Amino acid sequence: MSGAGAFAQRLMNSSFPLAMHGSEALVLVADGRRVRQPRCPAGCTCTKDNALCENVRSVPHTFPSDVVSLSFVKSGFNEITGGSFVHTPALQLLLFTANSFDLIDEDAFLGLTHLEYLFIENNKIASISPYAFRGLKTLIHLSLAYNNLETLPKDVFKGMDALTKVDLRGNNLICDCKLKWLVEWMHHTNATLDQIYCSGPPLQQGKKINDLLPHSFDCMTAEFASYQSLKFESISVEAFTFGKEQYVVFAQPFAGTCSFLEWDHVEMTFRMYDTIESTSTVVCKPMVIDNHLFVIVAQLFGGSHIYKRDTSANKFIKIQDIDILKIRKPNDIETFMIDGESFFVIADSSKAGSTTVYKWNGNGFYSHQSLHPWYRDTDVEYLEISNKPHLILSSSSQRPVVYQWNRSQKQFDRRTDIPEMEDVFSVKHFRVKGDLFICLTRFIGDSKVMRWDGAMFKEVQTFPSRGSMVFQPVSIGNWQYAIMGSDYSLTQVYQWDTKRGQFVPSQELNIQAPRSFSLVAIDDRVFLLASSFKGKTQIYEHLMIDLSN
Repeated sequence: MSGAGAFAQRLMNSSFPLAMHGSEALVLVADGRRVRQPRCPAGCTCTKDNALCENVRSVPHTFPSDVVSLSFVKSGFNEITGGSFVHTPALQLLLFTANSFDLIDEDAFLGLTHLEYLFIENNKIASISPYAFRGLKTLIHLSLAYNNLETLPKDVFKGMDALTKVDLRGNNLICDCKLKWLVEWMHHTNATLDQIYCSGPPLQQGKKINDLLPHSFDCMTAEFASYQSLKFESISVEAFTFGKEQYVVFAQPFAGTCSFLEWDHVEMTFRMYDTIESTSTVVCKPMVIDNHLFVIVAQLFGGSHIYKRDTSANKFIKIQDIDILKIRKPNDIETFMIDGESFFVIADSSKAGSTTVYKWNGNGFYSHQSLHPWYRDTDVEYLEISNKPHLILSSSSQRPVVYQWNRSQKQFDRRTDIPEMEDVFSVKHFRVKGDLFICLTRFIGDSKVMRWDGAMFKEVQTFPSRGSMVFQPVSIGNWQYAIMGSDYSLTQVYQWDTKRGQFVPSQELNIQAPRSFSLVAIDDRVFLLASSFKGKTQIYEHLMIDLSN
């Protein structure tokens, strides 16, 4: 017999039976009248102040008024429902053992303002309501030993300040973030707990819960939550800062515009700021030089152009056309600075065009270097390798080519290509603790993450691509993500796992034909902007989530 059962039995043995008349107790009151007491319920045995119920199908509502100890053994009810004991407010001890119920409901022990001992042992309890023990301010001993509990709801012991003993032995407690609160509570409560052990997760399995510390739990995670939907299609998006304000610009190929949006600090939404009218727009690339805003507008037809923001007139003015003989079918633009000088490069995807680097000379942009003709480049990425400027060109006709800046010649020289990576649509880079990585996108096949080992990029991880036009890394504080779009399925968000040195699945986003992503930080909030080629352009907010709550 368990300690609780033996204690209850001693109470039963120490009691004196009442005179019974049938199944009712008869007692004398001061004037000599006999008053009929409530019956002892069927399936229960009652003595002077104790009751023992066995094999009952539900919790009885009537007991003799002077019962202070109540036990249930091998009962058939499935749960302890709210308010089950409002008719027995005098109870000081309540025991459940060897029963089949698996749930304790909210306010299950409502009205038991004198209860001091509660034993719920050797049952099948798998779930407890967060407010199951509400109101038990006088309880000093609680046992939930030998049940099927894997966790406990946060603050389930709140308000039970009289507790001196809690027994949780014999359960299968999972020591994850949902149980972090218990570890914190154990370090602050005056109640004693027997040694209990973690049944999981693998990192904690077999450890004593009593020895765990709150800071040993890593419970912060994050997600991208849908925030705003824009009623237009777009093929590229860029975020930029100008005049201490944050802006975003979307290239809308079907509408033929560059749409600039600003943040409304009152309404807390992005609103229209200005537009540049164009034709078959594929990229609208902002570039700030000496506090002047320039926008390179790449078009499939009618040539590409450069605009400047006239702050006095509060509008964009076209200042330059881009050589149509070199840039016939632009597909991507990158801006960068080398030794204090401003450049941009346009990847040209036509058979007759040439990917070209342009340089700012103080009055305008001029052609500085044509990298190679006839290769149908789809993407260009600027990055630094070993503190030296590099470009990586992706092409539909060859493997990605790496160019290195020659400081004496002030030009890019071909350095190498990335082996065994044909049909790469784009390359984007990111860094983790100083290590350089690249994401290589394939439309069909396997996209990859590769790491620079000092001499070459080596494969780290492979991802199946199903209609992917973008595989873009984004960094938010200590969080590193890679987002893989798909024309045929959901967009996959991966999060970098530092211990594994790889990305792990984090979230799925429903975006129709995504083409690019960009981050913007405003008012201590971070937003992810997602261009959609066949649906509404989407804006998501990056939210921090504490899994211990």
